[in-house]
Amino acid sequence: MLIFLNRNLTFLATPKTGTTAVEMALKPEAEIVFSRSRKHLTALRYRRRVLPFLQETFSASPEPLAVMRDPVEQIRSWYRYRSQPRLDGKKLSTKGLTFEAFALEVISDAPPPRAQIGSQFSFLTSDQDDLLVQHLFAYERQPTFRDFLADRLGREVKLKPKNVSPDLPAPLSGEVESRLRTARAKEFALYDRLIAADGYLQTPQE
Repeated sequence: MLIFLNRNLTFLATPKTGTTAVEMALKPEAEIVFSRSRKHLTALRYRRRVLPFLQETFSASPEPLAVMRDPVEQIRSWYRYRSQPRLDGKKLSTKGLTFEAFALEVISDAPPPRAQIGSQFSFLTSDQDDLLVQHLFAYERQPTFRDFLADRLGREVKLKPKNVSPDLPAPLSGEVESRLRTARAKEFALYDRLIAADGYLQTPQE
């Protein structure tokens, strides 16, 4: 998470949406940086814990900004990320597992450690399913995202790929995708709203 007090923005790092590239490009300009285990602080925790501190200490209420990825592609990215050799033999490894099997584990009632990846929907919303991000961008609409950042930061923003997962084949049948869409209906619905808004969804926050 990056907080830009002078630009009135907070970048919330939705996992597997290119956040490392954003962090590397914008970190020098952020007044406050949450990294390592605190990098992926959710929108709800930002609202409840961090925002009150910023308001009380700096009289600031930075607008939350985040990126959302096609839900299937985000899960596929997790699958590939956890196939890395450095995880071989560990509980988080997906080595020897098909992507379909991984996707089914993700939506099972008791996912094993390797499939405990959370969801973008829970990252971005409240307990009542309200979207807690004022500026939400589609990962697949990078020019729109970069243009917004350039406008707010007053400079051109270039994002260089970082922390790229292995290029591992990960096909998904229509049947399993259908099950995935049913299990994560709210997440797919939010992503559909985002794409319908040309990749940029604005939701004023109280």
